[in-house]
Amino acid sequence: MSDHVHTDHLPGRTLLVDGVEYLYCSGTSYLGISCNEAFRERLVEGMLRYGTNYSSSRRSNLQLKVYEEAESYLAAYTGAEAALTMSSGFLAGQTLIQTLHGSGHFLYAPGTHPAVWRSPADAPDATQEFEEWVEWLLQEVPAMPEQHIVLVCNSLDPLQARNYSFSWITALPSEKQFTLLIDDSHGFGVTGVNGAGIYSQLPQMPHVRLIVVSSFGKAFGIPAGVILGDRQLIAQLQASPYFGGASPAVPAYLYAFNHCEKVFVEARQKLFYSIAYFQERLERPEMFNFFDHYPVFSTHREDLCAYLQQHKVLISSFRYPTPAHEPITRVILNSLHTREDLQRLTDLINNFSSAPT
Repeated sequence: MSDHVHTDHLPGRTLLVDGVEYLYCSGTSYLGISCNEAFRERLVEGMLRYGTNYSSSRRSNLQLKVYEEAESYLAAYTGAEAALTMSSGFLAGQTLIQTLHGSGHFLYAPGTHPAVWRSPADAPDATQEFEEWVEWLLQEVPAMPEQHIVLVCNSLDPLQARNYSFSWITALPSEKQFTLLIDDSHGFGVTGVNGAGIYSQLPQMPHVRLIVVSSFGKAFGIPAGVILGDRQLIAQLQASPYFGGASPAVPAYLYAFNHCEKVFVEARQKLFYSIAYFQERLERPEMFNFFDHYPVFSTHREDLCAYLQQHKVLISSFRYPTPAHEPITRVILNSLHTREDLQRLTDLINNFSSAPT
């Protein structure tokens, strides 16, 4: 096969390519919700109630209760004062950034997604480590003339499978005001208390305004985006032309989300079991970067991809952030994988790692 695999089937735990079944260990559907039967049943219920789409504005004189119900639940679930849903994580990020634009001096951490750039000029240095950026930030910020600084970063690195510490928030100088905007797209649904993500884990400081934006489409499998913050921020976003002028999230999906708490809990427990089992069976875990309870295992052994593909296992491997960069190679688990899948996968990886290079 070529570097790109083409199929007309939705991947779950396996993937069909030209009639051949591959074990699928890629993608960002960490909880396997796109193939979860219980979730699909609730989604069908939602479509019978709300149709396949809501072709209107959230500012319409007709207000669907499902939006308020989902957003109230999201605020309580994550520990935020308020929450707002939009039709995609990208739109949520751009609405947030355009609303904050002009309010302060923006500083971007490495790895931030284009969804939270004001323009391509905001693309951060791809060679810098997050910890290096934090060290630079704490050294340089006190001398900056701006009084309001907007810091934009990720909650973790899903490419190199690295978790970030945010203890440095307490060291930000109190004589300035900060807005800390964190993209939690790859953590939300998996990390934090009951998968609630990073919001409640962040230090609360009077001079630091906390905002979290996230895709809803990865772990939770909902084609939408969510913004978490204080009530004043959410009210400001609701007044934005980006919010009023865009179609909202499909209500049937939010209905399914509101009625699938048990489904998500069970899928998360299964995922954590699979992660632990996978780690236990690895004979050379040092071949991977990973952290506790996260389903991404990154490796510098890019030849692992071709080896596993020969044995009908497809993992993630592509050049990033540009075609000129080295490939990012990762084994990604999801809640659909069985014990037998993990045995087969680890047996292959152990055979690969024990072979002479």
